[in-house]
Amino acid sequence: MKFIATNVEDSPIKLKQKIGEHKEGFALDNYFYRSHVAFEQELDKLVFKSWLCAGHVSQIPNAGDYFLYKIGEDEVIITNDHKSGEVKALLNICRHRGARVVEEETGNKRTFVCPYHGWVFETDGTLKAARHMEKKEGFNCQDYHLKSAKVEVRWGLIFINFDQDAEEFSPSLSEIDHLMNPFHLDTAKIAHAKTYEVDANWKFVLENYLECYHCATSHRNYSKSHTLKDLYEVSESNNEAMWARSEQATGVPNLDKAYYSIYRDAKHSGGCSYSSRYALFDGYVTGSEDGKPVAPLMGDYKGYDGGAQDVQLGPLNFMLNYPDHCVLYRFTPRSLTKTDMEIVWFVKGDAQEGVDYDVDKVTWLWHYTTLEDEFIITRNSEGANSRFFEPGPYHPEFEEVSLQFVDWYLHELNKD
Repeated sequence: MKFIATNVEDSPIKLKQKIGEHKEGFALDNYFYRSHVAFEQELDKLVFKSWLCAGHVSQIPNAGDYFLYKIGEDEVIITNDHKSGEVKALLNICRHRGARVVEEETGNKRTFVCPYHGWVFETDGTLKAARHMEKKEGFNCQDYHLKSAKVEVRWGLIFINFDQDAEEFSPSLSEIDHLMNPFHLDTAKIAHAKTYEVDANWKFVLENYLECYHCATSHRNYSKSHTLKDLYEVSESNNEAMWARSEQATGVPNLDKAYYSIYRDAKHSGGCSYSSRYALFDGYVTGSEDGKPVAPLMGDYKGYDGGAQDVQLGPLNFMLNYPDHCVLYRFTPRSLTKTDMEIVWFVKGDAQEGVDYDVDKVTWLWHYTTLEDEFIITRNSEGANSRFFEPGPYHPEFEEVSLQFVDWYLHELNKD
């Protein structure tokens, strides 16, 4: 559903009323997927106050390199600053009249020059020159630097937060260093990246990822290899056996030590951090079509234990990491009815395409699983947006994380 008519009776007062009417343990009323008022407040109160994964350092290896990260109606220039060598996140909005100062998706610049009136900005965002503005009494370049977002880099991943008062993300992320460091993501190579444009509200897309209640019926190939599609009591023996052999099989210690701190249980709002390892079925050692290796082992891994690392990094960023490749999922709201679902596949940094790995084999499982997700998400959106939709109950185990997300979502949205 690409377009939803504006409700002329919608208002912040109605939003508060709908939050108060929510039935605990049940799905959200479709008001929250259709309301333009809710969407704008979601951006202000949730999305732009959360830590978001904007990219990877391999995208900007040289001084002056940059790429654009787009969210909602905004664009951010993620750049390797010429002077400091630090990663900067600059809003792509000229401080004069608001024109985009960068048009190309990626590139290398010594300065960013607004194409409208020629204001010149350094790659750290400082205003270097404003043509003829000396005629303006009291004008000072120091007052008109490009606006910026906070930046933290960990494991090579670039995280940004638009809230200048946001708490640091590193203390939360450090809790899962023992699970993330062994992959050496900071030196990893992006084997492939693809954005799937989904015609649905971002919450439909995110909620689909947060639960595996649909996996057995919607993802047959995934379900043949991943035990997460079963109730925990069914998969417990698989997990116990995998944890018991993990260190000996992989050479990596403490893979059985999970950490869980998401949504309202996170150290601070928008700073989710979670990782645990779960088993694949016997005969499968990685996330591929046949379960066989598709790339060289990553980082410190010396072998396969038949497990997969499940990771959450902030409210909208996730990873599923195997010993031979890692898969990053990013969910980015673009409008009330449009969401970018991006997947980035990582392999070992010195792996050579066509020699050490085949891109089609590395991407096969999660490409086709995502196409299946796109199919069910759009149909979920079309049905749930009906005037006759009545929210049903969440499954207490399979949809437990969806329940936690909704609790956090309503709590944050209800703040004054």
